[in-house]
Amino acid sequence: MLKQAIDLPGVENARELGGYAVGGRRIKKGALLRTAGLGGISEETVVKLQNEYSLRTVIDFRMTNERAAVPDPEIPGARNIHLPVIEFEDYPVNDPKLVEEYEKCGDRMQVFELAYSLGMLGPQQYILFLLGERGRKAYREFFRILLEHDPDKGAVLWHCTDGKDRTGCAAMLLLSALGAGRDEIIDDYMLTNEYKAPQIEAIRQKMAAYPMPPEKLDALLFMSGAVVGQYMTNAIDTLNEKYGSVEGYLREELNVGAHELGILRRKYLEG
Repeated sequence: MLKQAIDLPGVENARELGGYAVGGRRIKKGALLRTAGLGGISEETVVKLQNEYSLRTVIDFRMTNERAAVPDPEIPGARNIHLPVIEFEDYPVNDPKLVEEYEKCGDRMQVFELAYSLGMLGPQQYILFLLGERGRKAYREFFRILLEHDPDKGAVLWHCTDGKDRTGCAAMLLLSALGAGRDEIIDDYMLTNEYKAPQIEAIRQKMAAYPMPPEKLDALLFMSGAVVGQYMTNAIDTLNEKYGSVEGYLREELNVGAHELGILRRKYLEG
C-alpha cells in the first residue's frame, strides 16, 4: 500500500496524517483524514468510515457549483460542513466575456489554454487560497473545528475535488501547527503524484507530441491531477515573507496562537 494510504474504495487520494513523526512525537492514527471528492464513495466505504473511523465531521472545501453538481453523501454519525476556499468570482479575471467563454468551454485543452492565459493556473494558485478573504475564513473555521473536536471519539475528514490543492493547503497548515518541518510537509504534498503516477505518466506521454515550456506543462499536469512542488514551496515562502513564518500566518489570520497550538498538539499527537 502507498505511504499514508487508507483503503476507502471509491475515494481517490485517500490518506491520513496519522503516523507522521513531528517534534519527537507522532500524529495519532485514524484521526485526521484527507481525500479527494466523495462522489464515487461505495457503500463499503460509508460503513468503514462509520464503524472503523467513527467519522464525526466531513469538511468540504469545494466551490458551491462543484458541491451542487456532486453533493457529499450522508454518512451516519457525521456532520457535513461546507467551507469554500474560493469561488470562481474570486479569481482575478476582469473581462466578463472571457469568464463567459471559460464557462462555455467543452474541450479540456480549450479549458486549459484559457485558464492558463487568464492566470488561473501557476505558482500563485495557492496564494489565492491562503490570502483571499474566503480562504482565510474557510481555514480559520477548519482550525476552529479541529480545536473543538475530540479525536478519541472519531475522525475528521477534509476534501476538495482532487484532494491535493485546497485540501493540500489545509494539510500544510495543520502539519505546520503540529510541528512538522518544511521537508515533511512538502513530502506529504508530493504524495499525490505517487498516488496518481499512471495517470500523470499517460498525460506526459500524450503531450510529448505537443512541446510546450516546462512551466506550462507543469500547469497542464496540475490541472490534470498532479501536484507541482514549486506551487507549495511558493506558498510557504510567501507566508514566511509576509508573516515571518507559517505560524505567524496561523496566529495573525486564523486566530491560532501559542495557546491554540498547545491544544492541537495535546489533542492530535501521541504521548
